[in-house]
Amino acid sequence: MLAISIRGLPRSMNESTLNELFSQHGKVHRLKLSIDLFSGECRGFAEVHMEGHEARAAIAALDGSVQEGSMLRVGLQRDLKRRRRH
Repeated sequence: MLAISIRGLPRSMNESTLNELFSQHGKVHRLKLSIDLFSGECRGFAEVHMEGHEARAAIAALDGSVQEGSMLRVGLQRDLKRRRRH
C-alpha cells in the first residue's frame, strides 16, 4: 500500500469527486481530504492510499493535470519526520 500526496486541488473538490478521479486508476483504499472548518471548502491538499502499481499509474496520469483550473501535483508521500539527536 502506498500513500499518495495530492497538492493544488481546487476549492470545490470533495471526497466523492476525488475518489472518482483516482478510482479510474485502481481501488482507493483510504482517502483523506483536508477541509476548511469554517467554509467547508477544500484546503487544496489530500492523501490517497492505493496498491503500489495502481498508485504509480495514478501518479503518472494525474501529476501535472488540470482540474477546474488548478494544476495538480501528485506524488508519493514522503516521511518528513526527522530524528532528533539528544
